[in-house]
Amino acid sequence: MTEQQRTEQQHAEPQRKGPLDALTDVAGLRVGHARVAGEGALSGTTVVLAPEGGMVAAVDVRGGGPGTRETDALDPRNVVQRIDAVVLTGGSAYGLDSAGGVMAWLEERGRGVRVGPDPAHVVPVVPAACVFDLGRGGDFAARPDASTGRAAVAAAAASEPHARVATGAVGAGTGAVVGGLKGGVGTASTVLESGITVGALVVVNAVGSAVDPATGVPYGAYFAGGRPEHPQPAVHEAARRRLAEARAKLAPPPLNTTLAVVATDAALTRAQAHKLAGTAHDGIARAVRPVHLLNDGDTVFALATGARELPSAPGPLAMNEILAAGADTVTRAIVQAVLAPTAGAYGPGGDFPAYRELYGGAHDG
Repeated sequence: MTEQQRTEQQHAEPQRKGPLDALTDVAGLRVGHARVAGEGALSGTTVVLAPEGGMVAAVDVRGGGPGTRETDALDPRNVVQRIDAVVLTGGSAYGLDSAGGVMAWLEERGRGVRVGPDPAHVVPVVPAACVFDLGRGGDFAARPDASTGRAAVAAAAASEPHARVATGAVGAGTGAVVGGLKGGVGTASTVLESGITVGALVVVNAVGSAVDPATGVPYGAYFAGGRPEHPQPAVHEAARRRLAEARAKLAPPPLNTTLAVVATDAALTRAQAHKLAGTAHDGIARAVRPVHLLNDGDTVFALATGARELPSAPGPLAMNEILAAGADTVTRAIVQAVLAPTAGAYGPGGDFPAYRELYGGAHDG
C-alpha cells in the first residue's frame, strides 16, 4: 500500500476508539482531580501522572496570554529528558501554586531529576498551565494551592490502571465555561491500525464558542465522523435566546483558554513529541472558535510513554498517523467536554447553562 493509499484509507474509515475512549487508554497514565473547597469556590486542579520512570514530554503554547510553569524545561534543546507529571489548573496564575504540591508528593517518593549522590536528592519537573476562572463561584480568592495539587496527584496515584476519567465540572474544569456555556474536562482516545494508542484530555474554558451559532451543533461534531444531527429550529432558537440573556449579564466577559494533553504509548523523541503538540492545536481550532488570540492561554502538552516502537514502514512518515490522530482525538475530547456537564453553573460569577439543558442529548455518541 502506498502512502497516498494509506492516507486515503485513513480518511475513508472511522478511527477505532480505545476501550474507555479516554486518556487512560494509554497504558501507565493516571488522571486525578481535586476541587477547591468552600462556599464561593468554583475551581480545581487536574493531574496527569506518568508511569514509574517518567515519560517524554513537550509543549506548544499558541495563546497570547498563557499562564504556565516549567514549560521551558520541555524544549528539546534543554537538559530534562523525562517528567513525572503534568498539572492543569484553575485559578489563573495563582493556581500554578498547585504544582508545588505535586512536586512535594513526587519528591517524597524519590521521583524527579537526580541531582545528588543520595537517591532522595531529586528535583521533580512538573510542567503546568492554568485557565482563568477567578471569581467564577463568587469568591475571587478561592483558587487552587499546593494542597489542591497534592490531593489531585494522590487521587491519580490511587486510581487503578486504565481507570475511567471523570469529565465535566471536575478538577481544572470545575469552573470552566465556553462561549457562555458550561465547559469542563473532556477526554477521548484512538487506537491506530499499528496498535499504537493516542489519547487526549482537555480543559475547555473559552470565550470562543464550541457550538455553531447557525445550527446548535458542536463545531467538533462535524469532524468526528458521520453526519451530526441538527437540533430542531425551535429548540435552537430558544437556546440562543437563553444563552444571549446569560451572556448579557456578564461584565467583563470570561477570559479565554483551552488546555490539552495529548499522549501516546509510542516511543517518540522529544522533537517528535514537540511536533505532536503543535499539530494537536489543529484539533482545538476545529472545535473552538476563535482560538489563539492575544488573551488566550491555549496550551498543548504532548506525552509519550515509549511502550511501543513506531512502525518501520513507511519510514519517518509513520509519524504522520499519530499526528493526524492527535488532532482528531483532541477535537473529540472537546466535544465530550461540552456534552459532559448535565447541569449549568449559576451564581454570583454568572449564569452558564449546560449544553444538555439547552439541547438535550442529541449528540451523544
